[in-house]
Amino acid sequence: MPQTPPSQTQLRRAVSSSFIGSVIEYYDFLLYATASAVIFNKVFFSSLDPLAATVASFGTFATGYLARPLGGVLFGHFGDRLGRKRMLVLTMTLMGVASFLIGLLPTYDQIGSLAPITLVLLRILQGIAVGGEWGGAVLMSAEHATSRRGLWAGFTNAGAPFGMVLSTAALTGTGAVLNEQAFLSWGWRVPFLLSIVLLAVGLFVRLRVTETPVFEAARNEAARQKAPLLDVLRNHPKTLMLAVGVGLSAFVAQGTLTTYLIAYGVRAGFPRQAVLNGLTLSSALAVVGIVGCAALSDRVGRRPVVLTGALLMAVFGFVLFPMVNSGSTAVLTLALVLGQSILHPLMFGPLAALYTELFATRSRYTGASLGYQIAGLGAGLAPLLFAQLDASSGGGGTTTTSTIIAAACLLTVLCVLALRETRGEDLTSVAVVAPASGDVPGAAKPSSA
Repeated sequence: MPQTPPSQTQLRRAVSSSFIGSVIEYYDFLLYATASAVIFNKVFFSSLDPLAATVASFGTFATGYLARPLGGVLFGHFGDRLGRKRMLVLTMTLMGVASFLIGLLPTYDQIGSLAPITLVLLRILQGIAVGGEWGGAVLMSAEHATSRRGLWAGFTNAGAPFGMVLSTAALTGTGAVLNEQAFLSWGWRVPFLLSIVLLAVGLFVRLRVTETPVFEAARNEAARQKAPLLDVLRNHPKTLMLAVGVGLSAFVAQGTLTTYLIAYGVRAGFPRQAVLNGLTLSSALAVVGIVGCAALSDRVGRRPVVLTGALLMAVFGFVLFPMVNSGSTAVLTLALVLGQSILHPLMFGPLAALYTELFATRSRYTGASLGYQIAGLGAGLAPLLFAQLDASSGGGGTTTTSTIIAAACLLTVLCVLALRETRGEDLTSVAVVAPASGDVPGAAKPSSA
C-alpha cells in the first residue's frame, strides 16, 4: 500500500491545525460577541438603562476588533521574520488565557467600575490574539498547498462560524439547564472557563505541524527583513487599501448577522433562545457555505465569487430587518440562514486565499493580517454604530442601517474591480523578488490594445 507523501501529510496537518485553531480562537472571540448581546449589559453595565447598557456592551465588544490590527502587526512582524508556527502557538495561548480569566471576572455589583475596565483589558488581549492568529493560520495552509489553495486556505475562515456554533451552543446549553437568575449569576462563566480545555487540545494539534516550505525557502531573506510593516506601507500601499475595501462588507455583514441581530431580535419580541437557535443553525450551515465558496473560487476565480456576494448582500440588507420584524421565528431563521450561510460565504470564503496571494513572502504575514484585520473593524464597529443609531431614534427605523450595509458592499465591488485575478499567483515566485514599482501583486493592470 503506497505511503502518503510527507508533503501531503503536512498539508493535512496544516489544514486541520488551522481549522481547529481557528475554531478555538473564534469560540473564545465570538463567545464574547454573543455574551455582549445578551448577558454583559446586565452583568457589567447594570447601572445603565437597557438601551444604553446594550450600547456600552457593544462598545467593549468593539475594543477587541480595534485591537486586532495591532495583533496583526505585532505577530505579523515576528511571523515574517521568525516563522509562522511559533506565532500561532503564542496567539492560541494568549487567547485561551484571556478567555479563561473573563470567566473568573467579578461583576459590577461586586467590584464596581473595575469590572468593566478589566473586561475591556481582557477583550483587548483577545483582539490582539485573534489579530495575529488569522494570518498565520491561513499561511500555514496556503503555503503548504500546491493546488486548490482557495479550498485549503478557506478552512481557516470556516473555523469562525464553527467557533460560533460551539460558543452559542455552550451558552444555550448552559442557559437551558439553569434558571435566569443562576445563569446570570454564574452559569454564563462556564463556557469561558472551558477555554482552558480547548487550549490544551489546540496546542497538541498545532505543535505537530512543521514550518511552511514557502517560508523555509525564503528564510534567509526573511531574517534580513527588519521591518515587514514598512515594506507593506512603502511598497504595497495600494494593495493594502484595496485589501481592506475588499473585505469590509463581509465583516459589516458578519457583525450585523452574528451580533447586532441577536440584540435586535430579542428587543423585537423574540425569545432569546429562538434567536440563538437560528444563529446556531445558520452558523453550522455557514461552515459548508464558506468551504464551498472557497473551493468555487479555485474554479472560477476569487473576483467573480466576491463580487456576486457583495451585490446580493447590498440588496439583502434592505430585506433583512423587515424579515425580522415579521414576528415569525421561521422567517427570522430564514433571514439568518440566507444571510450567514449563503450570501456572506460568497464574500468571505475566498478571502483567505485572496489575501495570501496579494503579498510577497517576506511581508505576507504582516500584509495579509493588517489588510484583513483593518477590514475586520467593520464587524466590531457596525453593531456599535447600529445600536447607537437605534438608541438615538428610539428604536424606530432601519433604513439608515441597511444603507450603510449597502454602501460597504459597493466599496467592496469597486475594490474588487480594481484588482486583477490572483487565483493563479505562484506564492514561491514572489517569495524573494519584490514587485517592480507600479506592479503591485493583485493590482489591476491596464489592458493592451
